Amino acid sequence: MFLTKKEEQMCDGEFGETIRKSMDILVALGDIYGAPELVDITSAQVSGVSYKTIGEAGLEYLEDLAKDGSGKATINASLNPPGTDLDNWKELGFPEEFAIKQNQIVDAYANLGISKTCTCTPYLVGNVPRFGDHVSWSESSAVAYVNSVIGARTNREGGPAALAAAIVGKTPLYGFHLDHKRKANLVVNVSDELSGADFGALGYIIGKVVGSGVPYFKLQNTPDNNDLKTLGAALASSGSVALYHMENVTPEYKQAGVEEVEDHMFISQKEILETREKLTTTDRQPDLICLGCPHASLEEIKKVANIVQGKTIKNKLWICTSVSVKATADRMGYTEAIERAGGNVVCDTCMVVAPIEDMGFEVIGVNSAKAANYVPSMCGLDVVYNDVENLIQFE
Repeated sequence: MFLTKKEEQMCDGEFGETIRKSMDILVALGDIYGAPELVDITSAQVSGVSYKTIGEAGLEYLEDLAKDGSGKATINASLNPPGTDLDNWKELGFPEEFAIKQNQIVDAYANLGISKTCTCTPYLVGNVPRFGDHVSWSESSAVAYVNSVIGARTNREGGPAALAAAIVGKTPLYGFHLDHKRKANLVVNVSDELSGADFGALGYIIGKVVGSGVPYFKLQNTPDNNDLKTLGAALASSGSVALYHMENVTPEYKQAGVEEVEDHMFISQKEILETREKLTTTDRQPDLICLGCPHASLEEIKKVANIVQGKTIKNKLWICTSVSVKATADRMGYTEAIERAGGNVVCDTCMVVAPIEDMGFEVIGVNSAKAANYVPSMCGLDVVYNDVENLIQFE
């Protein structure tokens, strides 16, 4: 891989150990995937934040990296969700030892110049690349969104690679950074109109079929950005989709090369309904309804506030979102309406990376196919998959 003189100096440690270690990661990745050079990036999004997933070893690595003090993020960089609400963990019942460790992890990232904006939807709160920008993002649903809906360019990076890219401001030029790698290889024809949790079911079906490929969707109705967020998250969790195209919707659909695609699939409401049923693992009622995977937008919080206005919720309700979106929900009165009904707007974390299995819950109600796919394996709990209005029960 070709390196500029300055990049070679970075590799030789002339700018400090943190930058040298970061360059080691990026050059190794470039060599593995045949990248000809590094490319400048405008944004990074770093995963590997929850104490549940990285543990003591991850915390020690981050603190050692930060201790050197020679390198910090040089571009706009934000964090993926941690395992707790960083500010209100005690009130919500998160285990104290876990919460303390979790805050230490986030502080270590902050010492490396990564913003404490902890969310899997950074594009809703200020980390918004432009069309065509090269970026280094690692959260799977965010990767699908930024590639597909915004039209920026990233591979599905691991947490250490995205952190290294944030510090150096560069990433290897391969994969989805290149035009010819962004072509579709499967056309999906959907025969019926979709709504709500149907989009997650569709993504779950196609992710399993296409794997790491690039699907091209032809739908009967036009989804909004929340639907696209839901679809991409499901595609990325049941498969490893980092980019999809949608006719007349996503910005690069005309460049997807759909006329050359030989593989076609046809999806009807029958397959959607069967998948929705399959994603539910129990006939018991949920003791926690957990929404916001990926993190809820302001519009999604408003919808829940309208549903619960003036009522009392029978089961516990968490709506997971970012601190920034919650602040706006507070001002709009949505948070108050939800709390009066007995629910909580929870910041930073989500049900997948939080230690919910240690908090007395057994059955989780979700409207996210990603969460329905991950909660049984990562948390060992049953899930009920449905639309929001069907999940929330009232006294």
